[in-house]
Amino acid sequence: MSRLLLASAAVLMASNVMAACPTVTAKDAKGEYPYIFEKAEFEKIYQCQLSFTGNPSAKALNERIAGNPALPALTDRLPTEPLVIAPYVQVGQYGGVLDGISKATESGTSDLLSVRHVNLTRFSDDLKTVVPNVAKRWKWNDNFTELTMELRKGHKWSDGAPFTAEDVAFWYNNMLMDTNIIKSPKDRFLSDGKPMKVEALNETTVRFTLNAPKPGLTAMFAQDYAQPFQPKHLLSKFHPDFNQDANKLAKELGFEDGYAVINFYYGQSDWKDVPSPLLKDKAAAESLVKSGFTAVAPTLESHILVEETLEGRRLVANPYFFQTDTAGNQLPYINEINEIFIGDEDIQTTKMIAGEIDYKAQAVNLPAAPVLLENKDKGGYEVALRPTIGEVAFAFNLTDKDLEKRDIFNNVDFRRAMSLAVNRDQINEIAYFGLGTPTQYTAFDADTASFVTDKQKQAWITYNTKEAAKLLDKAGVVDKDGDGLRDLPSGKKLELNIQYSTQGVATELVEIIAANWNAVGVKTTQKEVTSDEYRNSQSANDLSVTFWTMGRPLATLASNTTDLLPPYGSFFDLRTGMLWEQYRNTKGAEGVKPPATVDEMEQLANEFVQLPMGSDASAKVGHAIAQKMVDDLFVIGTVKAVAPIYYSRKLGNFEVPKTSSYDYYRVYPYMATQWFLSEGGVAKQ
Repeated sequence: MSRLLLASAAVLMASNVMAACPTVTAKDAKGEYPYIFEKAEFEKIYQCQLSFTGNPSAKALNERIAGNPALPALTDRLPTEPLVIAPYVQVGQYGGVLDGISKATESGTSDLLSVRHVNLTRFSDDLKTVVPNVAKRWKWNDNFTELTMELRKGHKWSDGAPFTAEDVAFWYNNMLMDTNIIKSPKDRFLSDGKPMKVEALNETTVRFTLNAPKPGLTAMFAQDYAQPFQPKHLLSKFHPDFNQDANKLAKELGFEDGYAVINFYYGQSDWKDVPSPLLKDKAAAESLVKSGFTAVAPTLESHILVEETLEGRRLVANPYFFQTDTAGNQLPYINEINEIFIGDEDIQTTKMIAGEIDYKAQAVNLPAAPVLLENKDKGGYEVALRPTIGEVAFAFNLTDKDLEKRDIFNNVDFRRAMSLAVNRDQINEIAYFGLGTPTQYTAFDADTASFVTDKQKQAWITYNTKEAAKLLDKAGVVDKDGDGLRDLPSGKKLELNIQYSTQGVATELVEIIAANWNAVGVKTTQKEVTSDEYRNSQSANDLSVTFWTMGRPLATLASNTTDLLPPYGSFFDLRTGMLWEQYRNTKGAEGVKPPATVDEMEQLANEFVQLPMGSDASAKVGHAIAQKMVDDLFVIGTVKAVAPIYYSRKLGNFEVPKTSSYDYYRVYPYMATQWFLSEGGVAKQ
């Protein structure tokens, strides 16, 4: 009898152990990956069973998502296999509005996009380890030509519809590869320049089959702003490949055809900050809602857009979000994000000083740091200075519309001269308070690519006006009329106008470079424009000189050749050689034939992305790429420095990023879904 009682007591004790999970924080977490667990893994490690709690405001927030159905119970909203997050410091509290600031729609918005962003994978905050996120796990074949990813059972879109492997296959095969939606897929989504094969093997398994090895693909997903999944259950209704009545349905809703509806939701771009349906055509969005559709496309992100005007946007917590904390609370903690649009840098700084903003990193230039630091106690915020991945770089338009300028810009002696004419020490002292390091652009961030040598980083950066003058003379840019200013070979004055945006470069830096170039006889003026104006002019091939922050970590270039080949960046970066790109894309039918060095770089780049990152073979090719960059000087570096990261003292579980950079997608590695707001302030973290 006593044995029976003892056995019963043991069962009861085991049951009690399984009934209560410890509230684990990051310092105590001991899972396979830093700070995150799969549910089953967490329960096994801590011998417990998680029970789940939802945001008490979820029903009210859901009612603000136009077109969303009534909210079911939490057990019907969470995946069977949620991702469990160990908070950095403490379990947070629900509620509050995160106040942010951007320049405008599509301008200076990536730091707030990164707060809510998700992708198949994520870099952990060590910026080295690729960890699960939307994908639960993955496996490569032996030669990195086949990647199989397993998704989470029971994962749902923000409208409650199942999220499956079909949503990944639909994104790739029926959107990215459909020229009615995307005119030309980006290189990072191709393999050996050709489409991958993307298959949904079952509800939770998707397979990527590549044409050549691409071991950096999982790291690419971990960094990328574009999301490799789209809501098939919504968009396929308007896609002619899936619905023979797609055009009829679209016309009934007031659209030209089914593709017009898809583009209305999707924006003809994998960049998520194109004007939303709420801004493009509010009446059309309302018509969709009346017909049983959502006003904006469903999301997997932590917050979903519910309001947008020319003055800003408002987002609310996704009631179906797939993450919880270790106490079983569904994330995110923060109810809303309020993003206002202000293009003026001085007004932005004023609002930050007043403590009206909770977090800001993008387009906070170092010259603003002293006044921000001086007022941090009054405004109740902190400012951290963190190393940048990239550096401000400049380029001359190698396919300039002015043919005589184009010839000069393509002369390497001219580019070397204009690099030597820049006083980088002066830039460092005045624009960066002596906190930077003058360096040449090598495409790679040298802190994450050890194969870049000091000699490469210092190529053509020593301030030397005499040598610059000799090289300008050699390039045929001399003062023909004796007025002290250099002329083109025809006798026409060589004049450069630098148009720039403070989102990409500080005014002080541009002013110094303009003065440096005037000092060697090249007449230079400058004009500040909005980032939209700058990018549109650059893409239209209308700028003779381009300026922006450039330079990528090793993980980016190990999977993506965009920054190594013309136009040396995307729409959002510094670009040059636009007509070279056109020539390459049309196989010589249009544009301008690039020099042989571009073909040589393409061979190196294609070899590099097929090699495992960190291997000796990868390092050897990477070094050759860096050398070609400094030999060609198609893009020219200035100073690698630090940049401010601003955050409110009431923002809990905020981990200051190791770098101030877009390249790891801002705060995405630092699990912003576990941030919370405490009006009384939070403990020092």
